[in-house]
Amino acid sequence: MYFKKLKEKWHITSNFQLVLIFIVFGLTGSMSVKVAKPLLDLLSIHPETFQDLRGGYLLYWIIRITLIFPAYQVLLLLFGALFFQFKFFWEFEKKILKRLGLKHLFKGND
Repeated sequence: MYFKKLKEKWHITSNFQLVLIFIVFGLTGSMSVKVAKPLLDLLSIHPETFQDLRGGYLLYWIIRITLIFPAYQVLLLLFGALFFQFKFFWEFEKKILKRLGLKHLFKGND
């Protein structure tokens, strides 16, 4: 029942496409966390760096998520393309970016 509603919401027709989309989401999430570590190391951003600051641990995680987010978006499109689901993920990305207030990037491209 839930998968049927999800397929209708996402405008997909096959269970196979739904499985591919789930695989892409899973790979992207895992890979974006893996990519974050070397990126944070490169920028010398570690939890210990912020330990003397009040709220430093929270600041570390805010910075980490801020860095992971763009990597996640790029990886989502990359894995989407590798699994022949680029169109779905491009539309998904446009929705996310529009919700973040970047509608001007997609004028006339709806």
